[in-house]
Amino acid sequence: MSGITVKNLAEVVGIPIDRLMLQLNDAGISVNSADETLTEEQKVILLGHLRARHGKPDDESSPSRVTLKRKSVSKLKLGPGSGKSDKTVNIEIRKKKTYVKRSEVETSESLDEKVQAQNALEQQRIEIEAEEQARLEKEQLRAKEQELENERIQAEEKIKKEAEEHQLHLASQAHLKHEEDKRRQEMLKQKADQERLVEQEEAKRKLEQEKAKDIESKKNEPVDNVDRKKSQPPRMGAKKPAAAKRGKAGGNKRQKGPGKNRQQVVTPSTNQHGFEKPTTPVAKEIAIPEHIIVSELAQRLSIKAADVIKQMMKLGTMATINQSIDQDTAVIIVEELGHKAILQNEDDIENSVLGLDVEELRESHARAPIVTIMGHVDHGKTSLLDYIRESRVADGEAGGITQHIGAYQVVTDHGAVTFLDTPGHAAFTAMRARGAQVTDVVIIVVAADDGVMPQTKEAVEHAKAADVPIIIAINKMDKPTADPQRVMQELATIDVVPEEWGGTVQFIQVSAKTGEGVNDLIEALILQSEILELTAPVEGIASGFAIEARLDKGRGPVATVLVQKGTLEKGQIVLCGSEYGRIRNMHDESGKTIKTAGPSVPVEIVGLSGAPTAGEHFVVVSNEKSARELSEHRSEKLKSNKLAAQQAAKLDEVFSRMTAGDTATLNLVVKADVHGSLEALKESLTKLTNDEVKVKVVYGGVGGINEGDANLALASDAIIIGFNVRADATARKLIVDKGIDLHYYSIIYDVIDEVKKSISGLLSPEIKEQIVGIAEVRDIFRSPKLGAIAGCMVIEGFVRRNLPIRVLRDNIVIYEGQLESLRRFKDDIQEVKSGMECGIGVKNYNDIKNKDYIEVFERIEVRREI
Repeated sequence: MSGITVKNLAEVVGIPIDRLMLQLNDAGISVNSADETLTEEQKVILLGHLRARHGKPDDESSPSRVTLKRKSVSKLKLGPGSGKSDKTVNIEIRKKKTYVKRSEVETSESLDEKVQAQNALEQQRIEIEAEEQARLEKEQLRAKEQELENERIQAEEKIKKEAEEHQLHLASQAHLKHEEDKRRQEMLKQKADQERLVEQEEAKRKLEQEKAKDIESKKNEPVDNVDRKKSQPPRMGAKKPAAAKRGKAGGNKRQKGPGKNRQQVVTPSTNQHGFEKPTTPVAKEIAIPEHIIVSELAQRLSIKAADVIKQMMKLGTMATINQSIDQDTAVIIVEELGHKAILQNEDDIENSVLGLDVEELRESHARAPIVTIMGHVDHGKTSLLDYIRESRVADGEAGGITQHIGAYQVVTDHGAVTFLDTPGHAAFTAMRARGAQVTDVVIIVVAADDGVMPQTKEAVEHAKAADVPIIIAINKMDKPTADPQRVMQELATIDVVPEEWGGTVQFIQVSAKTGEGVNDLIEALILQSEILELTAPVEGIASGFAIEARLDKGRGPVATVLVQKGTLEKGQIVLCGSEYGRIRNMHDESGKTIKTAGPSVPVEIVGLSGAPTAGEHFVVVSNEKSARELSEHRSEKLKSNKLAAQQAAKLDEVFSRMTAGDTATLNLVVKADVHGSLEALKESLTKLTNDEVKVKVVYGGVGGINEGDANLALASDAIIIGFNVRADATARKLIVDKGIDLHYYSIIYDVIDEVKKSISGLLSPEIKEQIVGIAEVRDIFRSPKLGAIAGCMVIEGFVRRNLPIRVLRDNIVIYEGQLESLRRFKDDIQEVKSGMECGIGVKNYNDIKNKDYIEVFERIEVRREI
């Protein structure tokens, strides 16, 4: 064989192709591809170059070829016999002999042998690949057959399910018919009983008439003794007979005969007693709230729930016994059944029990501002709060410890300030989602050495959505790397312009470590409160919001409330949400027992029937009976709203709401992996607005979906769209509990098409991605053939070889592809379940790091229905 390819030589020598090509180029041999052929001379040159790199040069100390040259010169004299005179001729003899090193010959022969062996291995590899290809084709054929078999089974199951549904429908119709026949039989039986009673009364009346006739006939018979006694006048002092006394009163009884033998005669009565069938149906007045459950409506109508469902079926509406229906549908059903519907507002009972609070009759006074501090992680929110609290307590001024009630009030020379110790914008928006507009001012803390971060932008968006004034506290000014101008410039890009630059937002430079600027911050809060002119009535009924609540083992339900109006006193009856009770004890932020609390004062109360939800409104009620009635009403309302929320607007129901006549405003919360995708999504989705549907992006951000995004979607009745991002564990739990509509996408055109189809009502079968497993990368190993191998622990679900995967880093999708290998120890396996370790090789991707997550999913086609 005259030569060998670079690829074959690399496999013979046992080094990577790239490394061999680099060595050839260093040796002066130009090679552009792995399929080029090397000559014997080039191999010798490469060998010499490698020996030279290892300190054994062939060209100096140990030549592979040695050529010896010899030259000899002799003289030849020509004698006289030659016919010429004596002459000398020079004769030169040259010899050249080449000696080849024996090891070079042996190396050439070994290379030829290796090339022959490599050719044999290549032929064997080709045969193995052919067998592997045939096996893969057989497996694909079997998979296709299995897929067809699964489709056949699914079709049979679908037909079976439709048959079962048809049977259930027939059974339901039969059940309704049976109920109707049963009711008709009961009515016929009742009618027969009534007729039988009437007949019995008629027979009894005829019998009494016959008895009366017999008595009249006996009266005409001659009775001398009786006539003689009647003709004689009564004697003086004699008593009148009892019959004479009763004769005036009764008129229907008289006695006949003397003494004990006198008989009682009963005259027929003119009063008739008996059942009379109503001639006209009885119409009732039925109070109909905004939402009512079918079973409750049937109870108010005094009929069976099946009759209500039957009436709804006649109207073309299907409902179950526990389903909530709207007020208009309930009114139609009530009127169809011959009753009168009275529309009931949900606030009627509230107003009747609580009464109307006439604010103009209550004198208002200035109150302390209520402040919530928000910002990015590690920017110094907690440190700033701790410094304010500790400095004020150390100075002997009023203040408290947040371990007690989670809120405290600081008294300064200019006035008091109430701080809410919340965990950032998540709790702030969670309370706003429940209608609790508690905060007057929001302080956003930004680190001077770090600048504006994602949670800083989210805090600004949440504060703007609540329409609350903002004060920026530039913290960590004591650090040498502090750059407040950078913070101001970055905030100006998101429409937070400082007052120095012509804006309306106060920027205060502070240091939570040294206390620099803290007094200026508190004075800025007082100034902002004076601008807002915060006032509240001090006298009268107290009301406000619950900040937090817990169950104490010794004291029972304990609630922290913030008074907004009036004065709260110990012993009053408080209604907070669906919980009520008399205040047994009341404590301030330092745990001291107090008797009264005015506006903007946080207190801890004990005595409620249960722990209310944070953000619930509380009010003082005059008596316990009214509080109990309103508590029961709110519990029923909460139950109805929860059932109605199950039918809330989803992305698939936008077209249904639009055709029903509702104002179709589609609110969206968009989270993406990068700013470019976010801006493109926001612009494209906003352009989908038309005359009938308005698409509004309530909030857009970069990064994973967190609890704050879920709370904002809940407060704004919005739909969350995640583009190449995922929700964390806390957000997933809140989304499932509250029924928030969440959609994941990885292609921008899919988002636009999905929303466009939802608006137009053209919903095609949806390909949903179901996450089946998540594996956490614990370590990275390097393989010469496969590259980076991720040593993983499966923490959720399972990992299967043939399913697609995504690589997540900080809840952001950084790669999507397929598994190249799945091993457990040294064995190739098809599936690894939760709690087991495995090695995962990602195809065409080697940039895997520790703490990354590998998400395994499968695509499922789901049929949509409007």
